[in-house]
Amino acid sequence: MTGVPASAAGGSSGARRTGPRGGSGAAQEPVERTTPGGATERGASDRGASDRSPVDRGAVERGATEGGAAGRGGKIAAAAVNQASVWNVANLLTMLRLLLVPAFVALMLGNGGYDPAWRSFAWAAFAVAMITDLFDGHLARTYNLVTDFGKIADPIADKAIMGAALVCLSALGDLPWWVTAVILGRELGITVLRFVVIRYGVIPASRGGKLKTLTQGVAVGMYVLALTGPLATLRFWVMAAAVVLTVVTGLDYVKQAIVLRRRGIAERRAALKETEG
Repeated sequence: MTGVPASAAGGSSGARRTGPRGGSGAAQEPVERTTPGGATERGASDRGASDRSPVDRGAVERGATEGGAAGRGGKIAAAAVNQASVWNVANLLTMLRLLLVPAFVALMLGNGGYDPAWRSFAWAAFAVAMITDLFDGHLARTYNLVTDFGKIADPIADKAIMGAALVCLSALGDLPWWVTAVILGRELGITVLRFVVIRYGVIPASRGGKLKTLTQGVAVGMYVLALTGPLATLRFWVMAAAVVLTVVTGLDYVKQAIVLRRRGIAERRAALKETEG
């Protein structure tokens, strides 16, 4: 019996293979074809994102829209936090120090300005102001609480409490006016100098400057108290050390400012030559 081979007879039906869902294999199997150059191209039956249903595409678009809205909401929330950060603990300490200035003056001049009890209260206000000065800057840098308000208010509060104490002491005759003039003149001069050279860079605070601040605080605090005997002699020498440190560190700041300005001018000229060349 001459018959057709089973493979040939069932060729057309055998070519159909059932896929995972019982569909035809032609819809599921990859398709291969040979190009005229002999290369083989292989196409997948899954067409990816183009074969997604309208429901799937809508879900993806909604997710992208919601994600964008969430991102914008996060930026708005971050901006609100930054605006509210003015009322952080570092700035509150600075505000407290500013409020202590008139309180210190009232206590210092209370009952004629020579009452030991009133002077003790004035010393307590001065001590609190100096201690908060040590902490507010540290807190701001450590916990990223630096704000524009703090940059402006902190140095003002420092100069205000120290200036009020020096002027009161000189007005009461406890401290020579030339000492007050030297210390306040140096502080105001260095502050102006910082603003003048800020276009070329920032003059960093030195260890000598920090030691000067500490010595000034101790010396003025000792003068605020109604001390007698050896302690009165000791406060004289502490104030003398504070005046020396005030002058030396002031000259050092002037030197740094001159060097910084010259370097900044040289860098600008070099950059200008490169641009023109």
